[in-house]
Amino acid sequence: MPGHSAEKIFPSGRFVLLITVLVIFAFSNHPGFSQKKTQVKIVNARELRIDNKVGENIKQLVGDVVMRQDSTWFYCDSALLNSQSNNFDAFGNVRINVNDTLNIYGDVLNYDGATRLAIMHYNVKMVDKRAVLTTDHLNYDRNTGIAFYNTGGRIVSDTNILTSRIGYFYSNENLFFFRDSVVLTNPDYIMRSDTLKYHTVTETAFFLGPTTITGEENFIYCERGWYDTKNNISSLKQNAYIVHGDQTVEGDSIYYNRGRSYGEAYRNIIITDTVEDIIINGNYAEFDRDEGYAFVTDSALAIMIDKYDSLFLHADTIMVMSDSSGKAEVINAYHKVKFFRPDLQGMSDSMTYFVPDSTVTLRGNPILWSDENQLSADTIKIVYANNEVDSMVMYNSCFIISRDDSTTFNQIKGKTMVGYFKENRIYKITVSGNSETIYFVREEDRTLIGINKALASRMLIFLDGNEISTISYIDKPDAHLVPEKDYPPAELKLKGFQWIEEQRPLDRYDIFKWD
Repeated sequence: MPGHSAEKIFPSGRFVLLITVLVIFAFSNHPGFSQKKTQVKIVNARELRIDNKVGENIKQLVGDVVMRQDSTWFYCDSALLNSQSNNFDAFGNVRINVNDTLNIYGDVLNYDGATRLAIMHYNVKMVDKRAVLTTDHLNYDRNTGIAFYNTGGRIVSDTNILTSRIGYFYSNENLFFFRDSVVLTNPDYIMRSDTLKYHTVTETAFFLGPTTITGEENFIYCERGWYDTKNNISSLKQNAYIVHGDQTVEGDSIYYNRGRSYGEAYRNIIITDTVEDIIINGNYAEFDRDEGYAFVTDSALAIMIDKYDSLFLHADTIMVMSDSSGKAEVINAYHKVKFFRPDLQGMSDSMTYFVPDSTVTLRGNPILWSDENQLSADTIKIVYANNEVDSMVMYNSCFIISRDDSTTFNQIKGKTMVGYFKENRIYKITVSGNSETIYFVREEDRTLIGINKALASRMLIFLDGNEISTISYIDKPDAHLVPEKDYPPAELKLKGFQWIEEQRPLDRYDIFKWD
């Protein structure tokens, strides 16, 4: 536990016993505390011997020995009782019957009737109706109902087996407290912890230190929280994460239902897919392994890792759909989608990424920026190959715009466009259906020759760098090169023209800005 030494929080067994005695002694002398002092009484024994060689005031009890103090009964084969000091040592088949549900067994017992402290040795077993504790040495305080061991112990509760070096049992609360090398073994998983509490009625384990839970299908880590072993429900906090195959979910806190493979995560969430190299961040997540989905919202951010240039994407909600093996198949982003990659930026209302064939579809006023070009359409589909843009298909109301100078723009318009890329740069474009262009033709020194306006059913356009090098008009072309002075200013922009450079994300942080 941070900020505290183990010795201060969990002292050795002898020191604990000494402290317990001192506390009881102090309270017994306190004006507000009164403890009824009762004698240990002999109920039964086959033989009673008195031998001063054994010790003064010592009674030797042999055979079927039964003694009692208050409502607690003691059974053994033989005992040495000092009635004056009100204590005894018991040997062989020792049993303490605390109440109807709690019994303690062992080979040797040292009992102090004045302090009501019992120390059981060898083959110790404490049994109540919900758990069985076995250890070599056990201290039991009748005043508080607390049992303690520091030489290693094993507890069996229903299907759970717990072991630890140090342990406390609060019998009045049905609560175990474990420390040092704590292991809980269940048929479905193994739990290891530094410090752990376990409630025998609810069968719930409470984590108070670094804890791991290892099952066949997943691995869990946290440093605070609880696990309901009966219902397979847990609350994980402080550096919590769950690993399931190739995917990891991290968060400030995680609610997890192992039986349903369902969970929710809160604040500072990181979902990582190591196979697809995808990281998704946010402040709320829900995931269901059986149903094959996970979604993140509240500042959702997806990072698609590439060894050259990673893509950063933000949306109101990002959802990952997986196949039966848990492998990501589809990533959907909903509302106010914006992404940045050094060679490609974009925005739309929604996005779908099909992982197996590396295709991205943008819907809802999608706009892309590639170098100096702004591309828009009703729908845009991008195809990736070898982590690079291979081609792009644009459907309905397609526009490609690039700035000519501060006030003029080169424009390409059509019903359908297909762009082809090399090294993430457009080098060829095909335009089909009502194709139109406005292109400013210039000399190498940027002197304007004229304005080319063209109409055709289809066009084939080649680009060199960021500029158009050739345009081929196919099927009923109507092209005119008009001097600037003769070109009507009102016709310098095609119908539907929209230049929104101010919305373009210039770095990974701009994807969170939306006007």
